[in-house]
Amino acid sequence: MSGELTIGLLQRKAAADPGENLTRTLDGIREAAKRGAQIVCLEELFRSPYFCREENHDNFALAESIPGPSTDTLGKLAKELSVVIIASLFERRAAGLYHNTAAVLDADGSLLGIYRKMHIPDDPLYYEKFYFTPGDLGFPNFNTRYGRIGVQVCWDQWYPEGARLASLRGANILFYPTAIGWHPSEKAEHGAAQLDAWRTVQRAHAISNGVFVAAVNRVGFEGPPTSGIEFWGSSFVADPFGQLIAEASVDKEEVLVVECDLGRVEEVRRNWPFLRDRRTDAYAPLLERWLD
Repeated sequence: MSGELTIGLLQRKAAADPGENLTRTLDGIREAAKRGAQIVCLEELFRSPYFCREENHDNFALAESIPGPSTDTLGKLAKELSVVIIASLFERRAAGLYHNTAAVLDADGSLLGIYRKMHIPDDPLYYEKFYFTPGDLGFPNFNTRYGRIGVQVCWDQWYPEGARLASLRGANILFYPTAIGWHPSEKAEHGAAQLDAWRTVQRAHAISNGVFVAAVNRVGFEGPPTSGIEFWGSSFVADPFGQLIAEASVDKEEVLVVECDLGRVEEVRRNWPFLRDRRTDAYAPLLERWLD
């Protein structure tokens, strides 16, 4: 595919009230569309503060069905503005069954499909296994009005397998709604290296697959001063050779609007034919958990 595709990334702070977050997000989508964005991606779990900092059964009340209230509202706006919207939501699939899910609303307002987060972390202040069932839809692509895309969520961005599979299915851009930041006790010693590793691993996905990568992080401090998370923003877009063509700040809300030349996918892959030279006959051991 060739031609220009303009994408918008909403790097936002979260308020305590889900309704306020939705209203402010709708305003951000309008701004991105006014500036030319055709596909707009929201940060991970945009409706609320990042509740996975603690294990609290009350937080399950934040979950909603898909289709549901958020997709209905976002679908109407997508149709009004003729934009594609990628929305990360806390999905209530059934009683006691919940997912961290990205919904893709096409430019006609229809729910094009969903992606359920496959890799679920369980780390200090990231207690996602308490809330989320691992995804069961694999790594699908979505044929939007403006281009074929892949969508994965946060912890998925550290795994090359998901990026590869989405790319092999024809995605030109991989979107990663994200909620990642620094622990207060770690920032001084490890903060710069952590941020660099996060940026580097996703740039590597762009290089090894010859695709654009768009990472959309939240920003701001959430939680108690000594045991909260300082989300580091830094939302970015990398081109198919891993070069950063746009990057947001670490501490400010921004609406990042970026033009992506899809012809760059073909150009890079012709000169760096990693997909051509793959040895698919030799990779079966990757299906094993560990090789003794």
